[in-house]
Amino acid sequence: MTRSTRLLYTLRSSLNPSPSPSPSPSPITALLHLHRRYAAAPAIRPKDDKTEPWWKESMEKVRNIGISAHIDSGKTTLTERVLYYTGRIHEIHEVRGKDGVGAKMDSMELEREKGITIQSAATYCTWKDYQINIIDTPGHVDFTIEVERALRVLDGAILVLCSVGGVQSQSITVDRQMKRYGVPRVAFINKLDRMGADPWKVLNQTRKKLRHHSAAVQIPIGLEEDFQGLVDLVHLKAYYFRGSSGENVVTEEIPADMQAMAAEKRRELIEAVSDVDDQLAEAFLSDEPISSADLEAAIRRATIDRKFIPVFMGSAFKNKGVQTLLDGVLQYLPCPLEVDNFALDQSKEEEEVKLDGTPAGHMVALAFKLEERPFGQLTYLRIYEGVLKKGEFITNINTGKKIKISKLGRMHSDSMEDIQEAHAGQIVAVFGLDCASGDTFTDGSVKYTMTSMSVPEPVVSLAVSPVSKDSGKQFSKALNRFQREDPTFRVGLDKESGQTIISGMGELHLEVYVERIKREYKVDATVGKPRVNFRETITQRAEFDYLHKKQSGGQGQYGRVCGYMEPLPAGSDTKFEFENNIIGQAIPSNFIPHIEKGFKEAANSGSLIGFPVENIRVVITDGASHAVDSSELAFRLASIYAFRQCYAKCKPVILEPVMSVEVRVPMEFQGTVAGDLNRRKGLIVGNDQEGDDSAINALVPLNNMFGYSTALRSMTQGKGEFTMEYKEHSPVSADVQTQLINAHKPKNAE
Repeated sequence: MTRSTRLLYTLRSSLNPSPSPSPSPSPITALLHLHRRYAAAPAIRPKDDKTEPWWKESMEKVRNIGISAHIDSGKTTLTERVLYYTGRIHEIHEVRGKDGVGAKMDSMELEREKGITIQSAATYCTWKDYQINIIDTPGHVDFTIEVERALRVLDGAILVLCSVGGVQSQSITVDRQMKRYGVPRVAFINKLDRMGADPWKVLNQTRKKLRHHSAAVQIPIGLEEDFQGLVDLVHLKAYYFRGSSGENVVTEEIPADMQAMAAEKRRELIEAVSDVDDQLAEAFLSDEPISSADLEAAIRRATIDRKFIPVFMGSAFKNKGVQTLLDGVLQYLPCPLEVDNFALDQSKEEEEVKLDGTPAGHMVALAFKLEERPFGQLTYLRIYEGVLKKGEFITNINTGKKIKISKLGRMHSDSMEDIQEAHAGQIVAVFGLDCASGDTFTDGSVKYTMTSMSVPEPVVSLAVSPVSKDSGKQFSKALNRFQREDPTFRVGLDKESGQTIISGMGELHLEVYVERIKREYKVDATVGKPRVNFRETITQRAEFDYLHKKQSGGQGQYGRVCGYMEPLPAGSDTKFEFENNIIGQAIPSNFIPHIEKGFKEAANSGSLIGFPVENIRVVITDGASHAVDSSELAFRLASIYAFRQCYAKCKPVILEPVMSVEVRVPMEFQGTVAGDLNRRKGLIVGNDQEGDDSAINALVPLNNMFGYSTALRSMTQGKGEFTMEYKEHSPVSADVQTQLINAHKPKNAE
């Protein structure tokens, strides 16, 4: 930072001090003080000057965390308690509370009605002079993109687990997402007050199912109705949560009857951390006494390196354990300076560049979430480097547009608090940015783009249309908005019926959007039967040789393409590959892109049932052209007809989406439910007994899962529950393929 910038920054701090009993100095006094302080300071600091920059302490006291878990594990309840204890809200409201207010982070009316989180919500709070930016994410798999984009921009996370349900299907998915983005995390075993709570069972499940290298840093004092408080294994203290809302944390000595257990569990903790931290291992193997400070430092190092996951415990609903979890976030999760972030330099052929993550660098920010508000688009930005100021111009690297920051703020659920500037490591919201989710913004001095997030393909489609023709404009406006906000929500047009088709991650996902169209845009829509997004592929190689020749007076059309089509190897990253193996100039090079375009166009609709063709490789080896009659159109058409001619010879098959289904039912209904899954052509891959319940894991075709929630309720007297998520596209059986092809033929005949 230059001398002048340093002077301005300190002057601003002097003129706008934090509230305090002492009177503020006048501007003249402040200026004189600064002049005396900096008169002797050199314009550029010498290299051996070890004075810390102004932002170091500020950034070390920032935590960007997400709260993620399986549905109904208590994420939103936990966030509500965090906001209450940090003073951001002054009353606690429950997710399905009788007062009808609902949790602060569930700001959407639909969320409060259904008692689930649909959109991720951002907020910030202060705990012990640390600023914590929090994103509360949905638990339902249909809204998995909300978890995906939150984890993309966060530095740490809390994985919430239910002490009764344990590690469930969505817990595994969320943990996989955390690993994908390299997010350090702590685990929180919630609901210790519930009947059947067993934190040690859950801890063992994290090690087996999630392959966590983890250990408890706390143990509960009592369980279920007798749950009273927690023993901290690092500092060897007992904590009790007193007061009407557990706001008073009382520290006492460990109860005498728990000291032996605390010593045993602390030794387990030290052993687990020693396995991944050399400094602690050295002290442990030398039988040296290990202090609380040494153990805390070792846990922090191992957690930030993603080699260890500390496990906290409590009951958010009963107001126990939340404050100690907040302390754990400060102690063990990284600040923005401790996380490595990389950008791609577009001016150097996407060379990977490590960002220093400080306010002193070039401004680099990623738009990770969009929301349409009555006054325009609200864009959530994570600033990775530099400083973002209100009134300044920034450049969208993806589009090249320069945009002025007219309104800058920090979000607290659905409300926005204005700020003048924000620096690296912070999450802010900006009004008026015309951009898409995943766009990168800089100050214009560099052409960096951040790597994008993983977006899963939609698996379910519905035909929707407005009841009234007069509401067509509002209907289109709603669909356009939802597409911009949610990358997993797609809108298309059925060429045969002319209907609007919406696609998403599940029945609930699409049901929520249809309901939002009705509520937010006052448009009643009729909904067709859910349709599965099948795919087609080929199973063997076949050759093509097609000549497209047309003469109708004047310039004709002439194009010949020769080559072969073959299936891509299993596990390929791409779904379509095109290769030009022509030697010489049998086909002029300017026509090659149009040949590729023709094959891609043809692959959009397979001849079996009209769905896109995947996992295919097209290689052209020869061809012919005409000096006068060859054109871009001629070669594009030749490619389309060559594809159709060759496709049948490649023995195509239909692929259907297969879902990973987890069903939890009382033991008495296990046989009935398993038999029903078999009738639905499901493959049962696991059946675990957990107390009085049976947890059945199966792979079932999505086409056979419509209406399953109603069927399961009737089979289990309303006691069963299930979750499902997309697993993969797999070939259908021969009889199902015949049925699908026969059902498709009448449509073509029309």
